[in-house]
Parts: sequence; structure tokens; C-alpha cells
Amino acid sequence: MQNSLITQVQLGRQYAKEWPMRKELAPMFAEYRVIRATELSLTVMPILAIFTVFFQTSQLGMQYLPQAIAAALFFLSLPVQGLMWLGKRCDTPLSPSLNSWYNELYHKMVANGYDAPSTPRKPRYRELAKLLSDMFNKMDKAFTKEQF
Repeated sequence: MQNSLITQVQLGRQYAKEWPMRKELAPMFAEYRVIRATELSLTVMPILAIFTVFFQTSQLGMQYLPQAIAAALFFLSLPVQGLMWLGKRCDTPLSPSLNSWYNELYHKMVANGYDAPSTPRKPRYRELAKLLSDMFNKMDKAFTKEQF
């Protein structure tokens, strides 16, 4: 199903909040780096866009306004691109190897007392984020160290 741009950006924001921002996951998943870069760009890029327009028009003149606006729009599009990637990623089904790792982790957690609804047949990255979040929040540190 094709999501609209706004829906995909909203899914990306929600997925960024759900993903556990743990350094142990950084080497295995791109989400850690994408979320960090998107958060940084959400704060820095609007300032940079305004600075670009003002600097180019004050130094080069108003005839460079179209180029300044184009550069500003590019800077403003960078955080949106990160959120769109996250929105698409959260609805992507897991690869077969990641799917088996997800099921193995889920069954280990259930064996150690994790109380959760049954695992979906074809889990997506959103379910993986929830499972990893629950693992870091609800399971003891010995269990999480054993997994990583």
C-alpha cells in the first residue's frame, strides 16, 4: 500500500520514537544513525536555510534570490527525507535471516517471563523495534548482554 507523503513522514516520526536508541544496535541497524542525523537536521537545517537566504541576498544581491530559495528548500528537505526513509522502513517486512533472529529472540524472551501478544507471521521493522524496546526495558541486564 502506497502511503501519502504526510502519512509516511508521520510514520517516520512515530517509528523514530519507538526505536530503542541503544549503541548496541548501531552496528546492526541503520536506524540509529538515521534517527540521530534526522534529529540533528530538524534543529540545524531551518537555521541554515534562513542563513543561506539572508547571506546570499545580502552579499550577492536580490538577483540571486531564486538560487538562495532553492538552496534553502534543499536544506529544509533533508530532515523530511530522513523521516520518509524511517516511515518506509517501519512498514518493511524483515528479511528471512532477520525474521528468524526476531523469532528466536521472541521465544527466548517468552521463556524468561516476557508477557506479550503472539508474534506476527511476517513481522515488520515496527514489531522488531517494539520487541527490542521491550527487551531493553523489561528484561534484566544479564539477558540483554547475552543477546549482544
